[in-house]
Amino acid sequence: MTESSLQGRTISNHILPTASNMVGVCMMVISVLQLLPKNSVLSWGDKLLAIDSLIFLASAMFSYRSLRINGGSESMEKYADWLFLAGLSIMALAGILVSFELFWYRTVL
Repeated sequence: MTESSLQGRTISNHILPTASNMVGVCMMVISVLQLLPKNSVLSWGDKLLAIDSLIFLASAMFSYRSLRINGGSESMEKYADWLFLAGLSIMALAGILVSFELFWYRTVL
């Protein structure tokens, strides 16, 4: 095995459990958002996190598939890596939206 394929397998080994945990984090935050008063941004927040959990799930599936394939798994690892980074970016955006909405809601009251 070449050094780049070994490094890719290391990345895939880290993406799989982390992406699986992020699916759970998204579901937990969606559940917490359901307890808050219904506002437009919070409604967008739970929809955004639902899409985010699907992206993390796809990332975990590509990562698992790349671990199971003996040859040609670099493309699967690349997809898993890009999907994981996209999921993290969406989660950061959702966190900013929810934080500002909660701050705005407290200052108005």
